Amino acid sequence: MQKVQLGKSDLKISPIVFGAWAIGGQAWGGNDDRDAMEAMKTSFDLGVTSIDTAPVYGFGHSESLVGKAIQELGRDNVEILTKFGFNWKVEKGEYQFPTSDGGKTYAYAGRDGITQEVEDSLRRLGTDYIDLYQIHRPDATTPVEETMEVLKELQEQGKIRAIGMSNHTVELMKRADQIIDLASTQSPYSMVYRKIEKDIIPYCLEDQVGILAYSPLQRGLLTGKITSDYVFKGDDHRPNTKWFKEPNRSRTNEFLQKIKPIADEHGVPLAQLVINWTIQRPGITAALVGARNAQQAEENAKSMSFELSKDEIERINAELEKVVIDHNV
Repeated sequence: MQKVQLGKSDLKISPIVFGAWAIGGQAWGGNDDRDAMEAMKTSFDLGVTSIDTAPVYGFGHSESLVGKAIQELGRDNVEILTKFGFNWKVEKGEYQFPTSDGGKTYAYAGRDGITQEVEDSLRRLGTDYIDLYQIHRPDATTPVEETMEVLKELQEQGKIRAIGMSNHTVELMKRADQIIDLASTQSPYSMVYRKIEKDIIPYCLEDQVGILAYSPLQRGLLTGKITSDYVFKGDDHRPNTKWFKEPNRSRTNEFLQKIKPIADEHGVPLAQLVINWTIQRPGITAALVGARNAQQAEENAKSMSFELSKDEIERINAELEKVVIDHNV
């Protein structure tokens, strides 16, 4: 799998990035650590050398698992993408959501928060540098310029190689780019959620900012496996999101059946077709895709093993334009 340049930085990543949210366990109905380790190893063996994680994924557990995997895979062979800005240890910033043990999580990107978080992440990951360090969500209590000044210092110290943002507006990205060379933005993007095509993609194309598309499978919905009778387990957050509620789930599955013949022609499952389409979209640098076990990891990695023709892409887009998502459910 040929690596791609991430924006204006000197960092190269795999076009498919291993998304490590689900292996953290929390909010995904639990997780098996041994399966998670095998998933990362399988991904790496098939060319997926980049792993995206965050402290808040399992409140440190995801980063710790990634750190264990890196010890076996070799630090210089892997690109670590992690984040900061969600703090559950101190009550600073803007309240976001409760922790699994009844505590509180805040969006906080002040100087003291960042300097502590980067050390915690380096320790959990078992490394002395992070390839891409990203602010997870906006912190309304801290000017983005203050945050970027701290990141610039960390970059000069060699603790981080490149700086990215996640879930930020174009306005905030422009302000950040006045202080640092913004390498990338991480934004939700899928066949059924293309909001960033209006402003973020045009800006990133013009300013040479890489785009890491997360949830390209819309958290599993675009695999075609989440049927109307699918049963979610434990604390899985997905049933409460609009994409998984009716009529959206049925409408999406109807669309998937319309494009399934294209997947069949290539001899691949729907998920691979969806990931391949996503990576080929203008402005998209890489797609973040999660995997809980080796089989899922193998399926994800093989998404780059075939090429969609111009006609096939047009057929997919034509069917996609007919999908109506109800945003009020």
